[in-house]
Amino acid sequence: MMHWGYGMGGAGLALMTLNTVLFWGLVVAGVVLLARYFGRGAQAPWTAGSRPTPQQLLAERFARGEIDEDEYNRRRQVLGGTAPTHRPGG
Repeated sequence: MMHWGYGMGGAGLALMTLNTVLFWGLVVAGVVLLARYFGRGAQAPWTAGSRPTPQQLLAERFARGEIDEDEYNRRRQVLGGTAPTHRPGG
């Protein structure tokens, strides 16, 4: 029994496969781009090509509250920076 005009044929199947691959490729690319865009907020203030100095890292830790003022001043003196000899208000 012959079926005339039924079925997709080779070209239709190839186009359907291509469209599916393109669709999922765009979905994956969109997810990756969104992840990169929203992940950008967690970057440090220095540029990607340069490395932060120890003083910058120390100042960042102090700003985040990981170390207190005494620890910050003590470590800054060790790193060669100048630290105040008295505390403000004291």
